[in-house]
Amino acid sequence: MANKIQEKLDIFSRTKMNRRHFLKTTSAAGAATLASTGSYQVLKDVALEQPKAYGAELERFETFRSSCAMECLHCNLTAFVRDGKVVKVEASEDFNVKGCLRGMSRSQWVNHEQRLKKPMLRKGKKGSGEFKEISWDEALDLIIEKINETKKKLGNKGLLLENASGNMDAIKNSMAGAFFDYIGGATKPAGSLCCSAVAAAMNPMVGFRYVDTRDTIRDSKYIICWGNNPAVTMQAYFKEYEEAMRNGARLIVIDPRFNETAARAHEWIPINPSTDTALALGMLNIIIKEDLIDRPFLVEHTGAVYLVDEKGELVRENPEDPDSYLVYDLNKKSLVRHDTQGIQVALSAEEAELPNGYRTVFDLIKEQAVEWTPEKTEAETDVPKGTIIRLAREYALSKPSMIIQNMSGAQRTEYGTYVAASQFYLAIVTGNIGKAGTGVCDAGGVTQFVKINPPVVAPELKEELPKIPISKLGESIVNSNPTEIGFWWIMTTSPMTQVPNTNMVRKALEKVPFVVVADNLMTSTALYADLILPVTTIFEDTSLMAGVRSHYIQLMEQAVEPPGEAKPDYWIFAQLANRLGFGEAFDKPIEEHIKACLEGIGVTLEQLRKGPVKPVATPSIPFKDGEFRTTTKKAHLFVEDWKLKNYSPIVTYIQADEFAKNKTSKLVEKYPLMAIQYKMPRSIHSSFSTLPWINEVHQSEPETLIHPNDAKKRGIKDGQKVVVFNDRGEHHVKAVITPHIKEGVVALQNGWWEQQGGSSSHVTNDKVEALGSGQSCNNTLVDIRKED
Repeated sequence: MANKIQEKLDIFSRTKMNRRHFLKTTSAAGAATLASTGSYQVLKDVALEQPKAYGAELERFETFRSSCAMECLHCNLTAFVRDGKVVKVEASEDFNVKGCLRGMSRSQWVNHEQRLKKPMLRKGKKGSGEFKEISWDEALDLIIEKINETKKKLGNKGLLLENASGNMDAIKNSMAGAFFDYIGGATKPAGSLCCSAVAAAMNPMVGFRYVDTRDTIRDSKYIICWGNNPAVTMQAYFKEYEEAMRNGARLIVIDPRFNETAARAHEWIPINPSTDTALALGMLNIIIKEDLIDRPFLVEHTGAVYLVDEKGELVRENPEDPDSYLVYDLNKKSLVRHDTQGIQVALSAEEAELPNGYRTVFDLIKEQAVEWTPEKTEAETDVPKGTIIRLAREYALSKPSMIIQNMSGAQRTEYGTYVAASQFYLAIVTGNIGKAGTGVCDAGGVTQFVKINPPVVAPELKEELPKIPISKLGESIVNSNPTEIGFWWIMTTSPMTQVPNTNMVRKALEKVPFVVVADNLMTSTALYADLILPVTTIFEDTSLMAGVRSHYIQLMEQAVEPPGEAKPDYWIFAQLANRLGFGEAFDKPIEEHIKACLEGIGVTLEQLRKGPVKPVATPSIPFKDGEFRTTTKKAHLFVEDWKLKNYSPIVTYIQADEFAKNKTSKLVEKYPLMAIQYKMPRSIHSSFSTLPWINEVHQSEPETLIHPNDAKKRGIKDGQKVVVFNDRGEHHVKAVITPHIKEGVVALQNGWWEQQGGSSSHVTNDKVEALGSGQSCNNTLVDIRKED
């Protein structure tokens, strides 16, 4: 048995193993599983057997635990170490989910032959990859020199800190922010590439972001995966969807692309990109017209009953008290505070003659919805009217029903906040929230249960510094708007692969006088650095995972020494703080920083040494029993924050500029195809993208999905090299001709490095999402031609 296992292990350890060889070596059933579900069962079986291949030498292995730190599900992983080297990585046996190929390939990341090992100073042109090694002392002194030089010339606003989702532990990004605040602050990006629109909807409506319905997916009877693909993006928890279906749940996928989840679902509903709010309003029209609403829930737990005056303003008892909303009491036939006990409240002006021309918030919602007849909704979304009617009835009646949003591609559009909010409208109006099997599934982690403290408390800034909208990062820096940037610190992210309009990002990197990139591989962004700092990856330092993606607090243990002179990010900031005179706040043993994060939450470092800890014992139900996290404890359906930005406070549909049916757009004739981005099981954003196993088991070059009719018009054949292009740039890919993409739409893959052919962000829309300061990548108009 050991010989057979070792034979398989040899296949996976060879750098030149190809995908064809892998599939040939595995069973047909295993290959099908790999292709359709992304679970990599065959690889997992081999990996789980790996220590057994060493027979009597098993006792020589040491085991250490950590967590995948990127913006994923933060699965707990176990590293097997022999003679100071990580031999293999597997999902921890006692954890509630199982990892994927990305997690298993962590051993390749730790042992990657192209790891950065020493600080490197640019000696050639930016982008050339020409650097010379320098010492840490030289690097740290140079950083201080450039920070002081920039502050003297431009002030603190000339410093830019960009740290994002490449490492979401509780220490590193937090400590970076604290360090820059200690020196007076820095300009930072506004919004996020992932979920600004969700935050702009959830925070004012339900009072809190980062809550998820993960614990009760299996209790649902009707699940709509709306603009997302949990078989890939929630892969470790997809077992919950499968359990729900075994229990009789119906799974629906709404997406322009027939994705991996659609392959497992009962129904795929293709839709025009960015028209999701129109579909939601069309569904609401049916639900309200057929009285499928949950009236008691709306009256008792929401602001649907709040009164609105003729000027479109919410009516309050006391203008100085923001929570003193007025409602109409049907018993007394008078206006009273919404929280008055023993009242019978009017949900609509149709139920009583309201004074002063007042209407309720629910009346305003009805006005928005009634416009979206099945015929009009079909014309805008391309979803057949019969499907719209059926979808509305099934969602409202098949309780408990759940919408899986999970930072969907649908909200990465020009009016994505309304998309996210419209899904909460559906849940709230039908009472599909606050109970097991209901709700709108977003990202969520331990921070919904307990407050994790920062490792270093940052001082209060003396001046408010500008923010740069993340989707306009490149253009803003190039145009020095809102400020000139002289020093740019980039860590745990790669703007050259992720930020829209790559060519403009490149110009920004070339313009900024001094760019520091802290990373452990030569990323597309590192090529444009002035100074590269080699940092550790997981299993090479000790840290804490306690964030917004996993329900567990996890100790991230150091298993091996990092290569060369690579250091943890927190070590770098401690050394810089020492040089600037405030090292006592930063230069502490990492265990002290971890204890500071855990203080007051009832979880100790000693507990974590035994394994991950979930702070709540029972299944989590967001907004249980209709108690929301707003100050009134009610859901607010009229959002005054939107009104302050000159947008409707009630969810409405606005046609996007970069949309094929927009008759006023000059781009439509020039670029008739709508491009969307999608995530693949091969990477998390651009992380993992260059690891050998990933490229051998999956594809190793970018592709685009194009409908047969669109390909035929352009004379494009399957497998042919093509160029996706618009005014922003070009994306060079291989064409995959398939009916699994909606006609008129092409699907671009997220995460490719420049060294692999370039990111899809070369062409993506860099318009700032109107209400949440996020991105609009899925409102991108392009065309495709054959490669010259």
